Amino acid sequence: MTPQPLKDRYSLFPIGMGAMPFSLVGRPSEQESINILETFMTLGGNFIDTADVYGLDESDKGHNEKLIYKALKQLGKRDDILVATKGGATRPNGGWELRGGHPKNLRHGCEQSLIHLNTTEHTLYYLHGPDPDIPLEDSIGELVNLKKEGKIKNIGIANVTLDELKLAISLTSIAAVQNRCNPFCKGDLQNGLIEFCKSKNIIYVPYCPLGGWLEHTKLANSDLYQPLITKYQASSYMIALAWLRTKGEHIIPIPGMDKKDHVRMNFESLNLKLSSEDIDKIDAFPNLYSPKH
Repeated sequence: MTPQPLKDRYSLFPIGMGAMPFSLVGRPSEQESINILETFMTLGGNFIDTADVYGLDESDKGHNEKLIYKALKQLGKRDDILVATKGGATRPNGGWELRGGHPKNLRHGCEQSLIHLNTTEHTLYYLHGPDPDIPLEDSIGELVNLKKEGKIKNIGIANVTLDELKLAISLTSIAAVQNRCNPFCKGDLQNGLIEFCKSKNIIYVPYCPLGGWLEHTKLANSDLYQPLITKYQASSYMIALAWLRTKGEHIIPIPGMDKKDHVRMNFESLNLKLSSEDIDKIDAFPNLYSPKH
């Protein structure tokens, strides 16, 4: 029997939070980050995405997870929020690599994240992405072992192709997929992955839904978005989120929000309805990069 979607089981708000900006270069102060998280939760947000590698580099691993735990404890919200985290990536010299998929690495990362988040079981734990040097069966197999041990409740997978996802679900139940998706990156809409997720009751969690760390300004200034911003009197962020919402109720974007105003603006996008003509225009906008990386 196909499991009930994670979104329904946990009554997830339609927009989650990507917490990574709280831990990168130029990050807000700890208290400012906690204040932003409080605004997110006060407005109804209850789904926060983190990872063991969200920090400056390898030496800063766990920074984001520890911050999330501290905020939830300080705000008395530990039992109200679904925190999803990930393992299987590395940060050599501050870079990003999916080279941590060996079972031993995944076990160590999962157990360290339990400590960082001060919990005994991850509600949702993702493989950060297939390791090119490790069979996907081995990586997913170790997450299955950790699930059997009660350390993971729901398994997710990120940075994945449709074929890789099909392999993963042949091994175990997958609750969530996290890939890049925005108006510059619509590959998963075009290759059938998002529709496949819907058919399997898998939530699809787009990261960089507003264009990404470096591309959000380019999106806002594009020939496509300038007239839409004027027409709807809305930001490019609101338009991107409203567009994603038209692609399926199983989609929960996780935009980064490093200011309180960003939280409010993103939530206001729930009241924005795009015309079918404008949705088609965004659909036809050229892709700049692939959804996997």
